[in-house]
Amino acid sequence: MLLLSVGPDLPWLMGYEAMPLERLTMLVVPQDDVACLVIPAFEVPRVVEHPDVFDIQGWGETDDPIARVVDKVGAAGTLAIGDHTWSRFTVALQDAMPGRTWKASGQVVGPLRANKDEAEIAALRRAAEGVDRIAAELQSGQIRLIGRTEADVSAELGARILEEGHAKVNFAIVASGENASSPHHHAGDRVIQANEVVLCDFGGTTAEPHGEPGYCSDITRCVYTGEPPTEFAEAYAVLQRSQAAATAAATVGTVLQDIDRVARSGLAEGDLDQWFLHRLGHGIGVEAHEDPYLVEGNTDLLEAGHVFSIEPGFYIADKWGARLEDIVVATDAGPVSLNKASRDLAVVEA
Repeated sequence: MLLLSVGPDLPWLMGYEAMPLERLTMLVVPQDDVACLVIPAFEVPRVVEHPDVFDIQGWGETDDPIARVVDKVGAAGTLAIGDHTWSRFTVALQDAMPGRTWKASGQVVGPLRANKDEAEIAALRRAAEGVDRIAAELQSGQIRLIGRTEADVSAELGARILEEGHAKVNFAIVASGENASSPHHHAGDRVIQANEVVLCDFGGTTAEPHGEPGYCSDITRCVYTGEPPTEFAEAYAVLQRSQAAATAAATVGTVLQDIDRVARSGLAEGDLDQWFLHRLGHGIGVEAHEDPYLVEGNTDLLEAGHVFSIEPGFYIADKWGARLEDIVVATDAGPVSLNKASRDLAVVEA
């Protein structure tokens, strides 16, 4: 039996996103019966009802929502609880139902969400097209870099993400010079200078019609503000070849860790693999990071309909760094990159 609360599972399953309140919202999904949404009574009007799919049970301020959920669970012995459920509710439910077996819902819902259908892939493609246009503006110099703070450029990227039809900005990393050696650098007050790399990693969640969940974008491109030194240009060329090789290796039936290994092998040609500090990629959908994960130790097989990032990078502390990221969909005909923006190292005049 599934017990789903706040987080992405509810909007993915039923088009309703629970507010992260101290009041419990929980969808109880039995194996062979109609699901029931236990929800604060004053939140009920926000739910689009589908009586043939789930019932709604509103609870008042003096009611015990834990007791309501326990009643709906009945004698079920194995319970998979939502990965994002607040601990206060998880602990209360476990105390109220001793002797049950508890699992993370990701074991059940994760593989279902990982296999995208045509409509989901179309939504992800629209999201990718939006950030592709921003990346092209960045690469062409339409988004000015030199003389501006990282935070200022990050804010502009975020504004453009919203203009491209996204409902919210998930992140807009702008890391210049030595800051590019930090994979998740927080854009700050450093002023971007001439003759340095600027790493930009940005994405958001789309606004979809009819209450459907939004889907995420994610792209990374690097710009050099002046003629790049030979050492950096050669390193970036190795990175570009590594990304292309890993993308080509992302064929249906391939072990996920093997795709990560392809990228590292490519980086080793330039002795850059020692500076690759993170996994090769993550799944993407209604969350920016979800199953499947392309990382050493993941022996699952890539399946048609999986959508994921391919993002090798190198990060040399106190010097510089670079990353190249596309969103890729696995198909029976081979991997398809949803992002089309140029993967070359863009150079803007100093």
